[in-house]
Amino acid sequence: MHIHILGICGTFMGGIAVLAKAAGHRVTGCDANVYPPMSTQLEAQGIDLTEGFSPEQTALNPDIYVIGNVVSRGNPLMEEILNRGLPYVSGPQWLAENVLRDKWVLAVAGTHGKTTTSSMLAWILEYAGLAPGFLIGGVPQNFDISARLPGAPRQEPQGRSPFFVIEADEYDTAFFDKRSKFVHYRPRTAVLNNLEFDHADIFADLAAIETQFHHLVRTVPQQGLVVANGREESLQRVIARGCWTPVETFGDAHGWHAGAADAEGSFDVIQGEQVLGRVQWNLLGEHNRMNALAALAAARHVGVPVEVGIAALAEFQNVKRRMEVRGEVKGITVYDDFAHHPTAITTTLEGLRAKVGASRILAVLEPRSNTMKLGVMKAALPASLKSADRVYCYGANLGWDAAEALHDMGEIAQVETDMTKLVEAIAREARSGDHILVMSNGGFGGIHQKLLERLAA
Repeated sequence: MHIHILGICGTFMGGIAVLAKAAGHRVTGCDANVYPPMSTQLEAQGIDLTEGFSPEQTALNPDIYVIGNVVSRGNPLMEEILNRGLPYVSGPQWLAENVLRDKWVLAVAGTHGKTTTSSMLAWILEYAGLAPGFLIGGVPQNFDISARLPGAPRQEPQGRSPFFVIEADEYDTAFFDKRSKFVHYRPRTAVLNNLEFDHADIFADLAAIETQFHHLVRTVPQQGLVVANGREESLQRVIARGCWTPVETFGDAHGWHAGAADAEGSFDVIQGEQVLGRVQWNLLGEHNRMNALAALAAARHVGVPVEVGIAALAEFQNVKRRMEVRGEVKGITVYDDFAHHPTAITTTLEGLRAKVGASRILAVLEPRSNTMKLGVMKAALPASLKSADRVYCYGANLGWDAAEALHDMGEIAQVETDMTKLVEAIAREARSGDHILVMSNGGFGGIHQKLLERLAA
């Protein structure tokens, strides 16, 4: 089958492309914005990309068009597909029908931590010899690819693994299907990592998102498992609306919880009052400990002993764009991180602060997500950035005044709408021993490399 993917360079649709190619399909695709790591991953897979959404692409004559949620009415290629009555399907539906059917799906949902927790879970299953398939909204460095089909587990050399780990996004499916993506996945093991208000462009309030999470809970079978953050009142409300599946909690004293972490980040794993083992690793921050607890609980549900999961986490490498060091010049370290929601910004900065102690942190933020562009979270930004010594914000293309929003931070905050001026301002301030933390859910105009080159000069 030949499939042509519209919006192929998003992390989710790019993952579908990789899976389809591995399954033997011919895969082509198009997008308007192309940047690493997804563009390089697709090129490495031998997938042909077309820049833009020209109607002439119908001449490729694919068997079906797979539509990403970046595509809306008015898109010239989509309009041509509709006018000609050509076959199309959403990405999540294609995935459910062609990859996830008959699989034991382990779905990781939540406002924050989906990518990291999915990566941990996939790695634990891999370490245990279960050879899971996965689709993750980032590139786990233990695998160096964002998606793959299930392999042949060591104990079942004659068949593919039944397990598939997926990052389960609550964003809507497509312009013609306004349900959350994760409703399509029908998980047997569902992780509910946390739940806050986000995606203000499609959800009116937190209650609307809670409804979608309850739709997900409704799809988990009685013999499945829901692993839920025991601290989140929003998730308690979701489960109270009706749950027909056993629930294990984490983060609370009655469920899975972490003992105090040492200076390197290692911690005891405790369930109830029983110490199950100690995770020896160098990841910092309570958010990473919470992610680990959720992954261990989910992995145990498919038969991985807790001690095996703990051993796997000792060899876990974080996801690209999660506090990823992009380079060091003249004693100045430049990091890349995907944080864009105030809660994620807070936890990312706190994690870096725990790592670098009293060294200066220069936080560089691009408010790029739809929610941030709308200004819904602008009042929470100053508090989320309080762990930084200096703050630089790229204020272009916003519907609100970033300088006004950060005004109370005083002289430590600077807003620029010109990329060259932004890079220059950061470079002038940076000195040996500083840590520059760049936060964006997009490519940020290649600012990481621009900073490294300017610092070197």
